[in-house]
Amino acid sequence: MDFISYKEKPLVRCKNEIYYGDMAEAFVVKFTIMSENANGDPDKIKVQLLKSDTSLSDKDRIVKETTKSSMFEALDFGFVWLERALKS
Repeated sequence: MDFISYKEKPLVRCKNEIYYGDMAEAFVVKFTIMSENANGDPDKIKVQLLKSDTSLSDKDRIVKETTKSSMFEALDFGFVWLERALKS
């Protein structure tokens, strides 16, 4: 199956959640759309850097977390966090 990608990593959306990264790697980023403006554009997005290890509890998987007001800003943070985490 082919996925949409951003900077050569897959983006997968399910309802209000978007996952960025490869689950075979140590980390992925989860974007949760918390609210949208009148035009339907996301205006509150939770960004979480997660460990890919699904045997951990949801709480233990969270490495970093923030909230952003635009999808562009959220993607930018998620990309930087993921790249840094994968390099370390």
